[in-house]
Amino acid sequence: MRHGAGVTGVTIAKASDDAGSVAPSRPADAAPPEAGPSVQELHGEVLHAFSRHLGAERGRSVHTRRAYLGDVRHLLTFAAARGVTDVADLRIADLRGWLGEQADSGAARATIARRAAAARTFLRWAEHTGRIPTDPSVRLVAPKRSSTLPGVLRQGEATELLTLAATRADDDDPIHVRDRAVLELLYATGIRVGELAALDIDDLDLGEGTVRVMGKGAKERIVPFGAPAGRAVQSWLAVRSRLVGEQSGPALFLGRRGRRVDARQVRTVVHELLSHLPDAPDLGPHGLRHSAATHLLEGGADLRMVQEILGHASLATTQIYTHVSVDRLRRSYEQAHPRA
Repeated sequence: MRHGAGVTGVTIAKASDDAGSVAPSRPADAAPPEAGPSVQELHGEVLHAFSRHLGAERGRSVHTRRAYLGDVRHLLTFAAARGVTDVADLRIADLRGWLGEQADSGAARATIARRAAAARTFLRWAEHTGRIPTDPSVRLVAPKRSSTLPGVLRQGEATELLTLAATRADDDDPIHVRDRAVLELLYATGIRVGELAALDIDDLDLGEGTVRVMGKGAKERIVPFGAPAGRAVQSWLAVRSRLVGEQSGPALFLGRRGRRVDARQVRTVVHELLSHLPDAPDLGPHGLRHSAATHLLEGGADLRMVQEILGHASLATTQIYTHVSVDRLRRSYEQAHPRA
């Protein structure tokens, strides 16, 4: 309930005094008041149950679960500051105020949209599990994500990047050989960096030129790759044993200490190599995914084929790349045609 009333559902936290009230003074030698329990302390079991729901029932990745839980904690903390001490008392006005405050503070549209999605998922689950009587988020409208994408590499720039990676791998450092294979596979398949890091050796079929990928929502897909990526991966497998350690397991790509490579290491590699191409945009692994999709469409690939390769649940997500391709076509036309 609001402003210190008794609770009947999931308690959030006691709100501070109403605006304008003056806290009574206390003696100088008195002990400071104890801080109230945190959202995590009050809702540890609920948040843990929600996390289990996201993982076991909805198949969300560890990264997604962490992001959603952080968003829900943000909402509960905001609600407590407004005097809402019971999740059952959350109203649409509270949710709109929460999103509005983020917009006023300059949060990106994508961040606001994700937080709104997290709130909807949490409150829908809370209603279905009997933790709240009604879901206040059913009328919540969040800003749409921007349809603009970060910069993509031109095909020539992608070729330069991969040539640079191949040249550096000539020093026979297994990490550089690995980096070349990582970049070739990212660009050839358009898979996400998390999907690449999760690959095991058995996920590869070098004879068929395909890789089995576990995507979002634990959905498996088979993605083809070309001969250059296949050769780069074979070169890596020939030196992989030099990095194998007790914690390597079946991981396809390893770090210097023999553990499975993580997404942060891959991002560092992509940024570092791109820094040697002065005219290329500063992209991360996701930029290579965007580049692969754009180049496929520019080469005449069918939109639904690109959707299947990228693992998009909705064709509308893949259609964003058609806008990128058309924009680039327009720029090329204006530069080349005398009456553009």
